[in-house]
Amino acid sequence: MHILLLASAFNSLTQRVHAELRDRGHRVAVELALPGGSLPDAVRRHAPQLIVAPMLKSAIPEEVWAAHPCLVVHPGPVGDRGPSSLDWAIHEGIDEWGVTVLQADGEMDAGDVWACVPCRLPRVSKSELYRGEIADAALEAVLLAVERFAGGAHVPCRQGTVPVADARLRPRPYLDQSVRRIDWAEDTTGTVLRKLRAADSQPGVLDTLLGGEWYLHGGHPESVLRGRPGELLATRAGAVCRATGDGAVWIPELRARRLPGQPPTYKLPAAAALGDRLPLLPEVREATWTDIRYRESGDVGFLSFSFPGGAMSTEQCRRLLDAYREACARPTSVLVLGGERDFFSNGIHLNVIEAADDPAAESWANINAIDDLVEAVLTTTDRLVVAAVAGNAAAGGVMLALAADEVWCRSGAVLNPHYRLMGLYGSEYWTYTLPRRVGPAVAERLVREALPVSAASAQALGLVDRVVDAGPGAFAGEVGRLAAHLAALPATGTRIAAKKTELERRESETPLAAYRERELARMRMTFDDPDAPYHALRRAFVHKSRPAGTPAHLAASQTDPGPSAAEFTGTAPHDSPSRFIG
Repeated sequence: MHILLLASAFNSLTQRVHAELRDRGHRVAVELALPGGSLPDAVRRHAPQLIVAPMLKSAIPEEVWAAHPCLVVHPGPVGDRGPSSLDWAIHEGIDEWGVTVLQADGEMDAGDVWACVPCRLPRVSKSELYRGEIADAALEAVLLAVERFAGGAHVPCRQGTVPVADARLRPRPYLDQSVRRIDWAEDTTGTVLRKLRAADSQPGVLDTLLGGEWYLHGGHPESVLRGRPGELLATRAGAVCRATGDGAVWIPELRARRLPGQPPTYKLPAAAALGDRLPLLPEVREATWTDIRYRESGDVGFLSFSFPGGAMSTEQCRRLLDAYREACARPTSVLVLGGERDFFSNGIHLNVIEAADDPAAESWANINAIDDLVEAVLTTTDRLVVAAVAGNAAAGGVMLALAADEVWCRSGAVLNPHYRLMGLYGSEYWTYTLPRRVGPAVAERLVREALPVSAASAQALGLVDRVVDAGPGAFAGEVGRLAAHLAALPATGTRIAAKKTELERRESETPLAAYRERELARMRMTFDDPDAPYHALRRAFVHKSRPAGTPAHLAASQTDPGPSAAEFTGTAPHDSPSRFIG
């Protein structure tokens, strides 16, 4: 079927729906709803059989929904309506939620119901829920609705005829800052966390701090540190700890309030955002929250990390490398690298780069720091390394995962193994790892098409070794079970013994340093050229500038043909020639 996705942005949910529909053989195109554009004209050009709107902030024009069946994804159960659906649910501490697929009509969120899938709301941030439990439910609901539409016999239910499970499900207004505001003297830690989590990653909670106005992003409880409510107590890993009425919370990121006539502001690590305003505070090593953790269970080590937005700054890469080296000093046979849920990694930290006095120099430092981390993984020969990809990964983050011996990916994750949309050639040894896994032809196609890849397609291509069919909250436990089994296998010792020999063989053919040198030479030219597209694309990304139109690679109807016979003839994915320069 020819399906057109209408979206305000090609966000994580739109990417997942795009990839999963292509997996099922549908022709899928994307049209962005942008100011000044004509959706009716765009829809006429596409002439779709069905329109699906995974994330649309504006109403579909009557000219479109009257002429074409339009299915809209609403991140709430039947009966819930309004622009801040998930925000209100988290703000009020609701545990049971859902996602509904509605047919667009003349009233927002009031159309007939094609599908509704329930889900739970664990105590994590809105953005983490949106990419996890909400995305899982939304994908299930979209696939069910598309199947019902294609069958031709299903009659959607009018909303008034569908039972509403909770009296709190009703039309709601936009959740504005007057409701989100934190009263540091009166609000408990639990209340503060709910407000912070309901506003992450947008719009944040507006607050005053050290003489400035800031949007607070993210929140984690602190069980030891205490102080006067509202007082800053300590820093750790770029976050600041702030006292509440009965405890304290860690706030990882801040965004300055935009001043009239000034450009949009963007999120930064809290300590970096405050800069010279930040008083001398202790940098604590022991606290309830940290972004990098290590634990052991038998012969398995688990090095978990969780960076906001999946971006990894120079400092974060260096700290993770230090932790990785410490983990490799432990007597384990299997080391699992990755977060327990949400993002794995999206590569270098464009916001921190944009804020630097010299963005070119910071770009160079950041790419070298992440290259050092990838090199450490690639040259680990005394244990098996497993990349546990709990959530989405992109660019250098995908290549970090590919450096491991095995890649285990949650079924709901989406991979973007490419760089060109940011005007970059890429590094992180991708010219070594990507062709080695999927072959040169498929590697070239992935980086050229620059399209999202589902976990299932990634496994079929050879990017991923194992797809773990688990919910966001169950992924870590399942990975732990699988890692323990891997460590206990008799063949694991043999595999470890063979790693050093295999690395030496590959080094004798083409040293890893040669791949890095060639990649970085291309990157250095880009960073040092002020007219290179990368700099304008980075600024547009950081400032969330709207594109002038739908990018051509999205507007074209796409199906996922999978690996062709020619691409894999005579060569298994993991034994593909490794000499490839894109």
